[in-house]
Amino acid sequence: MTATYTVNCSILLTDLPLLDRPGAARTAGFEAVEFWWPFATPTPPDAEVSAFIRAIQDAGVQLTGLNFAAGDMPAGDRGILSNPPMTQAFRDNVDIAIGIAESLGTRAFNALYGNRLDNYSPEAQDDVGTENLAYAARAADRIGATVLVEPVSGAPRYPLTTAADAIRVIDRVHAEHGATNLRLLADFYHLHVNGDDITAAITDYGSRIGHVQIADAPGRGEPGTGEIPLSTYLEQVAEQGYRGYVGLEYKATKPDSFEWLPRAERGATLQPQAETRI
Repeated sequence: MTATYTVNCSILLTDLPLLDRPGAARTAGFEAVEFWWPFATPTPPDAEVSAFIRAIQDAGVQLTGLNFAAGDMPAGDRGILSNPPMTQAFRDNVDIAIGIAESLGTRAFNALYGNRLDNYSPEAQDDVGTENLAYAARAADRIGATVLVEPVSGAPRYPLTTAADAIRVIDRVHAEHGATNLRLLADFYHLHVNGDDITAAITDYGSRIGHVQIADAPGRGEPGTGEIPLSTYLEQVAEQGYRGYVGLEYKATKPDSFEWLPRAERGATLQPQAETRI
């Protein structure tokens, strides 16, 4: 698979302390990393933020992507942006994430939509989600960054399961707020597990994909450990003009979780890509 890879250090290298993982990725031959929100709260102390930034800089890697705060992920949370009582927390988090990105040259943010809640209607949550995504898009646009919307598997109450679901959210934010810097995060593992037609999704929305992530299924392991034709899908998105990073967001199942990828292919230089906006 010919691509420019970025290592998701929130799901890989987990035998190491979080701040040691960027350096370990660099030692393994990679030049880029991405993270879920790396703090316990949406608004961590300044000292924790500074330590995270230093860890990236000291490792000599590029932070290509960062999730906005998503709540308690181990407990099942998958985002806070459509949770009405969490609006201020989400917006405060956006401001901190933008500050990190300004320091590190990061230009992509993953905004997990959030689970459905019993005490709010789907319509009320979607209204809040639209407003908060618009807020995030405006903040990201100030630094030339993109906000990503991701379909997710394994979360029964998460409402976005297909590429079309995410595109509908993006289109609403564009229609109501004029935001042009929201794009689809195409995680081929999640789309496959959810039964989406990935080939059709790439054909229909290829020009609107802002980031790609990969893992194999079943098991969410390394590429080549399952049944997903990842090489085929990567070729297809490349044919659609995608030249961005490919996030390695899988669970290690082997002592060397990168053995599937020749070292010479781990640190390739990213090819320039003209941004497509709505």
